[in-house]
Amino acid sequence: MLKRTLLAAFGLASLLSSFAFADDIKLGNLTISAPYVRAMVPGAPVGGGYVTITNAGDTDDRLVAASSPRAAKVQIHEMKMDNDVMIMRELPKGLPIPAGKTVELKPSGYHVMFMQVAEPFLQGQTIKTTLKFEKAGSVEVDFPVRSMAADTPGGGMPGMKGVNEKHSSNDP
Repeated sequence: MLKRTLLAAFGLASLLSSFAFADDIKLGNLTISAPYVRAMVPGAPVGGGYVTITNAGDTDDRLVAASSPRAAKVQIHEMKMDNDVMIMRELPKGLPIPAGKTVELKPSGYHVMFMQVAEPFLQGQTIKTTLKFEKAGSVEVDFPVRSMAADTPGGGMPGMKGVNEKHSSNDP
């Protein structure tokens, strides 16, 4: 019994460490780290992806597109408050990655929006995604699927309680 318990604990520790210590991906002057997507509820057609991108170079770059075999469309989105209304919109010109800066794609902010998803993302899966940058080029990134409440205190979306949501496709 003790042997099984220790084996299970070791297995869980190994799984958790793979999330915490996933290898960074280098693409030119860019470092892509900590990618993940949230698990989706059955029937949900969209899912959010998050990642940290650091530009160690002296030239700005831009995340201009993304694609995945798991979604018919993948867009770069922004969520922000506008007069007490949460607005989510596509960034059709992409997301700037300034020289010498780090940009976090995270819940309630910039994110990769997986759209027209036929089969919901399930915790434990990996979603293969290609990120395309204006200058650095394209790179395949594996997005591990975490829980539906990953990186969200209380499991909901921060700042969404009692707030109206509006979708916009206007250019920033």
